[in-house]
Amino acid sequence: MTKLARWALQHLDYRFAKTDLLEIALTHKSSGPNNNERLEFLGDAVLGCVIAEALYVQESDADEGTLSRMRALLVRRETLAELATEIAVGDQLNLGAGETRSGGHHRNSILADALEAIIGAAFLDGGFAVAQAIVMRLYAERLADLPAPDSLKDPKTLLQERLQAESLAVPEYAVTSASGPDHNRRFIVECHIPDRRILTRGRGISRRRAEQAAAAAALSALIGES
Repeated sequence: MTKLARWALQHLDYRFAKTDLLEIALTHKSSGPNNNERLEFLGDAVLGCVIAEALYVQESDADEGTLSRMRALLVRRETLAELATEIAVGDQLNLGAGETRSGGHHRNSILADALEAIIGAAFLDGGFAVAQAIVMRLYAERLADLPAPDSLKDPKTLLQERLQAESLAVPEYAVTSASGPDHNRRFIVECHIPDRRILTRGRGISRRRAEQAAAAAALSALIGES
């Protein structure tokens, strides 16, 4: 058994019949044309399906919005990178010379993509049940320790719910500044709550992030008044 096959058996509890699929799953595009991008695409879909079903069964009282937020938390890049780090995916990666020199073995985006590709490879190698078992094994602790639903809501949602509870009008958002080149934009957004004379500003690399920052500041101000 190869070193890579032993790694998969130890951390995924699965023996690949086609080890070339696993090798491709761990090959970054910087290493050549036969890379993991297509397997990543497939694995992303399989992961989303498995996690959606797991949440549907486990969180029987949760509504659609709560389930969506939980799924987003579990399949986001940061979570995938954490899982990949826990099973030492970085040590198995095939990277080009440039990515190796720049620390690609530890980069979140590369680790997350590789883990999705591994799931896609397992799906092709053994079918949905195999991929599902791998995902459930990887996510066991996180599914058992999900945060409270309210903690998953973004600042804009929390602010709007707070205002609605007090029978106040929804906040008004306005972009006051957008600067920088397309690949490095910076936005400043104002959040205005006329009924309480609250005006806050938020900054971010996208309009959405700036709005969320402004909403968080407005929510803090609103809570401070009460």
